[in-house]
Amino acid sequence: MSNLLRLLLLLAPLPLLAATPARIFPYAYEKHTLPNGLTAILVPMPSGGIVAYYSVVRTGSRDEVEEGKSGFAHFFEHMMFRGTPKYPQAVYEGIVTKMGANTNAYTTNDHTAYHLKFTKSDLPKVIEIEADRFQNLAYPKIVFQTEAGAVYGEYRKNIASPFALLFERMQDLAYDAHTYKHTTIGFERDIKLMPTQFDYSLQFFKRFYRPDNTVLVIAGDFEPKPTLALIEKHYGGWARGYVAPAITPEPPQKAERTAEVSYPGRTLPILTVAYKGDAFSPDNRDFVAALLLGELAFGETSELRKRLQLREQRVQTIAANIPQNRDQPLFSIFAMIKQADDIAAVRDEIYQTLEHFKTTPVDATRLRDLKRRNKYGFLMSLDTPDAVAGALARFVSLTGDIAVIDQLYAAADAVTPEDIMNAAKKYFVPERRNVIVLKGGQS
Repeated sequence: MSNLLRLLLLLAPLPLLAATPARIFPYAYEKHTLPNGLTAILVPMPSGGIVAYYSVVRTGSRDEVEEGKSGFAHFFEHMMFRGTPKYPQAVYEGIVTKMGANTNAYTTNDHTAYHLKFTKSDLPKVIEIEADRFQNLAYPKIVFQTEAGAVYGEYRKNIASPFALLFERMQDLAYDAHTYKHTTIGFERDIKLMPTQFDYSLQFFKRFYRPDNTVLVIAGDFEPKPTLALIEKHYGGWARGYVAPAITPEPPQKAERTAEVSYPGRTLPILTVAYKGDAFSPDNRDFVAALLLGELAFGETSELRKRLQLREQRVQTIAANIPQNRDQPLFSIFAMIKQADDIAAVRDEIYQTLEHFKTTPVDATRLRDLKRRNKYGFLMSLDTPDAVAGALARFVSLTGDIAVIDQLYAAADAVTPEDIMNAAKKYFVPERRNVIVLKGGQS
């Protein structure tokens, strides 16, 4: 299928939404909230009989506020596959295998998502088994301890990556009070102690796995009305009771922080320059402008990347990451540098680039083209049920809804060159800056 044909198919549902001409999300959808607080977002779309089913728990590593208890949001990504009295693990896995379904999960700072992809004839059974495990998860202590050991093995495997080590050290350096100080998998010291935390794990499940903290996102070839009836039948008895944890805000950073990290293996030096940003908000013009600024200054078509990576070949890669998080994230620039004695010069090139955007308005045509590319790139990515549900999961985790997508793209359309300069002046200043250089044992 050509890209043009895909785009035409994506835009086909738009006449159904003529009352909202500013709409960007191309599919008609329904949103329903049960009396117990469970939200279901239903997105019927042409998909040849395929359905994607996401259960988004709006709890991630940011919610781990108790001392010594980091890593439990990620841990439950593992434990949720351990079965229930009605559907023990082997039975659940057998059902999923017989369906030919794909099932997996992931955890982020802000949410945990469980997802399946299957044929529409299996949707009633999927609703039943997913509702069961979210309400009736059960596991013995020995299984908990075994899985806790496996999670520590996962940590040790991951930290062997220089980027994972760098990210862990950067979070620890940049944050003092907020739970973003630890990565999603948790502090190593807490992971080691996890096998002793069986009772706490039961409390964690009861606290966070509640209907009023969970959103279902179902996309694909299905009928909304009978699907909603099945959701009400199987999830309606799930007792609400979520209470949001008291997360300590991060105090303002007052001065630049720097560190150097030694990596035991072989790697090119990696420079990370990270600035305290703002939480996701389409109403925050500076934040929306920063999303565009990251691409303008350090993206694939940026002058700095073309010069350092392509023409001069001084860096292996250079890129920016402007995250969309529920709380204050780090706006980061990464560079993998080919020669260790070039680190300071590349760092200064990054600083000079940011200073340029503070004082020089970006070309209006280039800004307009970037907005169009982002918008149509988003549309073109929504070509399968799994891609649609997966894209919506992040926005659901941020706001509990997907209406924010239209708000975000409308806000981006309104960004001016002056807004880009204002964002650069606000965020990319020394007092918000954290800098780490990672060097390998054989750089």
